[in-house]
Amino acid sequence: RKFRNMKWPFFWKSHGPEGLLQFRLRTIFEEHTMQWDWPVDVNLHEASAYCNWKSEQDGIHKDAPEAYRVITESEHNIIRGPVIAEVKKDHLVEDKWAGSANFNLLYSSQNPVGSLPPSHSGHYDTMGNAWEWTLDHFSPLEGFKLSPLYEDFSTPCFDGRHNIIMGGSFISTGAEATTFARFHFRPHFLQHSGFRLVSSESPPPNYILDSSNNNFATLITEMGNEDNVYETDELVYQYLGMHFGQDPVLSNTMPPIFPHNNAPNHALQFPQRLAKTLASLVDNSKQRKRALDVGCAVGGGAFELALHFDDVVAFDFSEAFIQAAQQLKCGEILRYHVEVEGDIYEESTAQVPPYVDEAARERVEFKVGDACRLATDAEELGLFDGVIASNLLCRLPDPLKFLDGLERVVKPGGIVLLATPFSWLEQYTKKDRWMGGFNDKATGEAVRSKDVLEVEMLSRGFVKIHEEQMPFLIREHKRKYQYVISEVTGWKQKAA
Repeated sequence: RKFRNMKWPFFWKSHGPEGLLQFRLRTIFEEHTMQWDWPVDVNLHEASAYCNWKSEQDGIHKDAPEAYRVITESEHNIIRGPVIAEVKKDHLVEDKWAGSANFNLLYSSQNPVGSLPPSHSGHYDTMGNAWEWTLDHFSPLEGFKLSPLYEDFSTPCFDGRHNIIMGGSFISTGAEATTFARFHFRPHFLQHSGFRLVSSESPPPNYILDSSNNNFATLITEMGNEDNVYETDELVYQYLGMHFGQDPVLSNTMPPIFPHNNAPNHALQFPQRLAKTLASLVDNSKQRKRALDVGCAVGGGAFELALHFDDVVAFDFSEAFIQAAQQLKCGEILRYHVEVEGDIYEESTAQVPPYVDEAARERVEFKVGDACRLATDAEELGLFDGVIASNLLCRLPDPLKFLDGLERVVKPGGIVLLATPFSWLEQYTKKDRWMGGFNDKATGEAVRSKDVLEVEMLSRGFVKIHEEQMPFLIREHKRKYQYVISEVTGWKQKAA
């Protein structure tokens, strides 16, 4: 629930009077009466929650060795077969699994567990029907080498944040329908993936990487990939200070700026100022208003939006940011470090200010999401009267893809507020995808991001209605701050 606030599996659709927990099953083309003997598609968090619940129901402490859990990669290899010598002769599904596993859209959907022959060990659906989550972090096998044809498929995910799924699903074809298939997803992502309940008196034989300092960090860096800096404690602390440590209403905060003459106090509370700007631009005559905060970080702007909108959806690519935002939404007070000098730090606290009451907090839904998948996720997200993207554009791998998604989520007449300092860095965006900040190779003329942004927004049906220069302040330590001036532009979607 920290990521999607799920109450039941995604493909289960509530049916009948609310509260009776009656469901139908959504398949690719239609809904059916619930098929209780089919595998259930869940993310790893949901699978783990069920294991804990089932252990409690059976009187097993969740920390006991025999507590229920999902399978590991090595266990899946054992129950699936074939033996190692036969793996070397493995072929595609047409040769090996035809008629014995639900691959290649055999039924165009999942099918009842146990309706096809079991493996040599007596286990059903070890291949096909639904991928299986494992406890193992994705990591290279012995002899792994980087292919020059596809450099960034595996290596960015040797990070201790991606778990292996195995076995393929009903929709798997080709190489995905072989025993070689070994894929990886972050635990909150949803695939056609389920889980197998395992209990053992021995510790699970799984492979775990330390996400903050793992054995493959050097390998990844040498291959030109950086760890996600937005998952570190240091960045979480810095953003908690920016979003909640600059509020004068909160008595538990330390001074956001070292006291001195002409301190730039006007640059404080940037997320809240941005949210108020969006609220001032949105048509207040509408009865129910929805807002979307893309790249919400730890949620300071989203809570401010909840004071002006009836429904707020806020997402960020960083799991650490969303976890902090969820904790704050639940009324928790978070402790964080504020650097003073060198290794010296002081401890401060972050909390949602009291003028954002519980009712307002409940209007915000936080989730992990990808701004570059906005178009893909548009149907799930719905339409919004106002959208904020705060200092996000120049931190995306494909900013134009994000702009494409805006068309899909903004209501006719709705407003998009973009704030960006146009700080392009190849660490985040390959140079051939920068929207500006370079000289045209043909003419030698400077290409300005501001000009390109206006052309791109106009081509997507948005008209500029607002522009201002809005500074913000990020503290690095007691005497050093980042003072950044974002260009904030408001864009109105043309009426249908």
